[in-house]
Amino acid sequence: MATRILSGIRPTGNIHLGNYLGAIKNWVSMADSIDETLFCIVDQHALTTAEDASNLYENTRLIAAAYVACGINPDKSYIFAQSHVPGHTELAWYFNCVTPLGWLNRMTQFKDKAGKNKEHANLGLYSYPVLMAADILLYKATHVPVGEDQKQHVELARDIAGAFNNYAKHEIFTLPEPVIPTQSARIMSLRDGTKKMSKSDISDYSRIHLTDDDDTLALKIRKAKTDMEPIPQVKEGLENRPEAKNLMGIYSAVSGKSIEQACLQFEGQPFSAFKSELTDALINHLEPIRRKLTLLLDDKDELDRIITRGATRANILSQESLSDVKSHLNLYPKPKGL
Repeated sequence: MATRILSGIRPTGNIHLGNYLGAIKNWVSMADSIDETLFCIVDQHALTTAEDASNLYENTRLIAAAYVACGINPDKSYIFAQSHVPGHTELAWYFNCVTPLGWLNRMTQFKDKAGKNKEHANLGLYSYPVLMAADILLYKATHVPVGEDQKQHVELARDIAGAFNNYAKHEIFTLPEPVIPTQSARIMSLRDGTKKMSKSDISDYSRIHLTDDDDTLALKIRKAKTDMEPIPQVKEGLENRPEAKNLMGIYSAVSGKSIEQACLQFEGQPFSAFKSELTDALINHLEPIRRKLTLLLDDKDELDRIITRGATRANILSQESLSDVKSHLNLYPKPKGL
């Protein structure tokens, strides 16, 4: 059976270290072992929250450029914008008609995003897990690389696939497998080690953007929250020290050393000394990415070529899936020529 992966990032602002180390770096490592790889820029998902819907044009170009700068080969993988493939929203509607409200009521991320104002949240925010299922199943993806916090969405996609197959009385969709890398770095906020690094955090000092220059990066690391204890000899000594554990995890991810090796290397040192080494490791690792990202953002024709190539392939796969879906829904066939 041929394998295919689908994953994506919302174009809601500057791409940060957590996006790269927690997601894109793993996509790159998976690409050689998968038959076909598709990486979407999920711009329609960004429309669910007003603050994320601004600057979508520029941010879509930024995410496409970041994918390539971080190591995705645009001539082997397909990079495209979600809104360039109408099949996403069409399939989401068919899925809406077989998805019980109870399934959506259990989705934790809606509760987190809507907060206390869930009665005023828009329908798109509530139903976006169905659109996410359509994103995955439209391409009959066999594997979906996700973080632990996104596993619930892939499980819902599996449930919807099963429900739709039962409704259509035909095995149209295979059940995608979530892929959660065991060695994936979980990058947390530089201001609060108990929260994920996020674009939505009010403080710019909570995250490192891939576009940050060396001086900005160094300043953010100097200001990063730590504790008063020295670096322990063993990894277990970082437990219950979220900020310390986060910085050591970042160092491990960009230096190629395990956390155990890093603990032995810096044992007994204060974090003020360690931060200098971390800054150097980050600059060495990110500078080539930042340089390539800058070059790509200056080459609009190349970005257009990459996105057009991806959308062309995505639309072909989309139409194959939708043709199969609609043939089992008793819909009146579209007249020739339309």
